[in-house]
Amino acid sequence: MRWRSFVAVGDSFTEGMDDAYPDGTYRGWADLVATRLAAEAGPDFRYANLAIRGRLFPNVVAEQVPAALAMKPDLISFAAGGNDVLRRTFDPDALVARFDDVVRDLRSGGADVVLFRFADVMARLPGQRLVAPRVQLLNRTVGETAERHGAILVDLYADDAYLNPMLWSTDRLHLSEAGHRRVAGQVLRALGVGCDEDWLMVPPHPAPTPWLAARAADVRWAGRHLAPWIKRRLTGRSSGDTVTAKRPALGPVAD
Repeated sequence: MRWRSFVAVGDSFTEGMDDAYPDGTYRGWADLVATRLAAEAGPDFRYANLAIRGRLFPNVVAEQVPAALAMKPDLISFAAGGNDVLRRTFDPDALVARFDDVVRDLRSGGADVVLFRFADVMARLPGQRLVAPRVQLLNRTVGETAERHGAILVDLYADDAYLNPMLWSTDRLHLSEAGHRRVAGQVLRALGVGCDEDWLMVPPHPAPTPWLAARAADVRWAGRHLAPWIKRRLTGRSSGDTVTAKRPALGPVAD
């Protein structure tokens, strides 16, 4: 196997929310991928995860990309922009132009780069008419950039399995444990590395919820998840304001 080091860059998707270890910290698809790559490469394999929840694209680029480049890894994953499309201040032209520059920089050092077309989460969230076209633009940009710079594309958007709510956490925005396992399996397949086939298994769809029960669940979700998100937007705060990268330097996966 040609990879001896892996650096993951991004936001909550790559940090691993909401796939928790027993101690409450987050695992996620990147940790699963690193564990599998380490099993193939041996004890010299090194892994860093710089991703922090809530980070916008400019912050990821300014804070994490230079750190990732300085480590000179063999493999880099880059997933950013998902938080930006939810913001009123989203600037599509700026993101499209910057995305190409970033991927070119990541590839310039010789690293293989993994990019993602994001799964469709808007079917379960408000604001679909506003946000869905932005997600489509971001995904189109990712695909075109991957082709232009020879990056490895993992197309979650094309996978209808992510329409299953069992692959998402109770906040309807982050992946569940099963969702992260599936992403890890798809990344490893894209890399040409085998994985546990159970990771790609999709739980059965839940039984249909009666209308009144579904509306009651929507109200509970809004109070628990949507209202705090809106409050953070109004106060200029982020869920990641007090969070630091869980693996800020390359080290053995077992650390």
